[in-house]
Amino acid sequence: MINEKYAESALTVKIIGCAMEVHRTLGNGFQEVIYQRCLAIEMTKQGLNFSREHEMQIYYKGEHVGRRRVDFFVEGKIMVELKARVQLDDHHLAQAINYTEIYGLEIGLLINFGNTSLQFKRVYKPKRRTL
Repeated sequence: MINEKYAESALTVKIIGCAMEVHRTLGNGFQEVIYQRCLAIEMTKQGLNFSREHEMQIYYKGEHVGRRRVDFFVEGKIMVELKARVQLDDHHLAQAINYTEIYGLEIGLLINFGNTSLQFKRVYKPKRRTL
């Protein structure tokens, strides 16, 4: 599953593996916070450094405009946003992409525990077009 064309592939595979173990053990149907707590336990067992409910500052043109919490910030490189929905929609994906962009991260993960199968997406900071 490691694919070097993806940024931080080995690390994202490890995080996804932790999420798969949580989903395999719990299944779907719990609140997001339960999955968050279980994923924290699993990532700790796997030796990953992370902060949970990591508060990040948001700036607009150099001006502080607020802050937002991401579910996990792993190894100081990867934002992980969790959901517990039957199905992800474009809004969830846009939120995760926006986080990678606003925080200046190369990659993030959007993980959904709410479906009968674990859903995950690697999200990247969009490349801006130059005119």
